[in-house]
Amino acid sequence: MSAVTSDLKTLRGSAAIVGAATFGCGEAPGYTDMELLAASARAAVADAGLRMSDIDGLCTASASATMWSMPVVEYLGLRPSYIDGTMIGGSSFIAHLLPSMRALQSGQCNAVLVCYGSAQRTAAFGRKEVVASRRFLDPQPYETPYQPMMPLSAYALAAARHMHQYGTTRRQLAEVAVAARAWAQRNPEAFMRGPLSIDDVLGARMVSDPLTVRDSCLVTDGGGAYVLVRAERAADLPRTPVYVLGNGTAVWNRQISSMQDLTVTAARDSGRAAFAMAGLKPADIDVVQLYDAFTINVLLFLEDLGFCAKGEAGAFVENGGIGPGGRLPVNTNGGGLSCVHPGMYGIFALIEAVRQLRGEGGDRQVAGATTALAHGNGGTLSSQSTAVLGLRETL
Repeated sequence: MSAVTSDLKTLRGSAAIVGAATFGCGEAPGYTDMELLAASARAAVADAGLRMSDIDGLCTASASATMWSMPVVEYLGLRPSYIDGTMIGGSSFIAHLLPSMRALQSGQCNAVLVCYGSAQRTAAFGRKEVVASRRFLDPQPYETPYQPMMPLSAYALAAARHMHQYGTTRRQLAEVAVAARAWAQRNPEAFMRGPLSIDDVLGARMVSDPLTVRDSCLVTDGGGAYVLVRAERAADLPRTPVYVLGNGTAVWNRQISSMQDLTVTAARDSGRAAFAMAGLKPADIDVVQLYDAFTINVLLFLEDLGFCAKGEAGAFVENGGIGPGGRLPVNTNGGGLSCVHPGMYGIFALIEAVRQLRGEGGDRQVAGATTALAHGNGGTLSSQSTAVLGLRETL
């Protein structure tokens, strides 16, 4: 056994998520990014049965600030001995898990707060400004000069290639959006809960062929946070501990034009690493939360994470395959397509996985769930991070 593998096996189940919360999901007029972050952070710390003074580790990131962790420390009044401001897009808050586990195991800190907030929908400095700033701060030399509609055009390119290569249909893509809406209708926190049919998706305004506006994620406000502690401490706290069994992160590219294969993402590596650390396989997972910025994401990640073979995800999701009552519960909160998507969605996927394992899903609860997978995506199919979570009986 290699030293790296041995280290990861030691970390398996060594930390648990003991608090989780969201705030202002949907529309939160009058709130700033920082205020949304702070409200969700305080709620998550209270949910864990802790005080803000107990927090000595912080992980956070923002698309609109390069030194975001420092004003967050200041605003929350923290004095952390461990800080991680790694920013790799929407997967950041799942990628923060493994380094936080190492910091906890080493004794560098005792309680890590992972938090995010964005007022992209209602703030004066909103989505258009964020996109414009990204072009300036993070220019893509082979793409930016042509002024593509990013990130939409990149995902449309991947969708078109998947359709060409595997015969995937627009109707199968629409199945993803319809399943997400069916879950959202069971979630009072979801922003869009109205009826949605396959024909509604297909007939919606085309925004970047082959993707319509209903194939595309929401633009909302929202804050999310969770608290991570060592496993032995988790047993003394009020909430059911959700143990981190595995975590892996992989990056193969930044620009979509640098992908070797538009139908294969770095989720293949992040998923393999997370499952190896957890000692589990896809068939062992009860509930799945995937970063669904666009409908094609779900098909790609189902394949790359091993829930079905490459090219078979279209058939896998047909006839409500990932909706309520389907073969695999996917994005049970409604996902970024129907629940919430304030710029970066990864933390909300992880929070929903935690809620499902704690039995807090209400009408959308997956009965008997003891294992969950949460997967984050950043950039234009650029960064990928996978987490495998479980209850005490899975340790």
